[in-house]
Amino acid sequence: MVKEIERAGIPVVHVCTVVPISLTVGANRIVPAVAIPHPLGNPALERLEEKKLRRKIVEQSLKALQTEVDKQTVFG
Repeated sequence: MVKEIERAGIPVVHVCTVVPISLTVGANRIVPAVAIPHPLGNPALERLEEKKLRRKIVEQSLKALQTEVDKQTVFG
């Protein structure tokens, strides 16, 4: 689905926990996530630390959206 949305001219970031799978399916902008059960956070962290982690992932994703790519790129 990521590739089809990109073909329509809409940049997409694939936030994923298993980067090799994203590379296999052809995602252009890849941001590594934390873990399969909690891709955008880590409930074992203190509240403020988890908030920093989540913010980092979102900021990486926004940076990736703004970056022109001509090949698969892993941000992070």
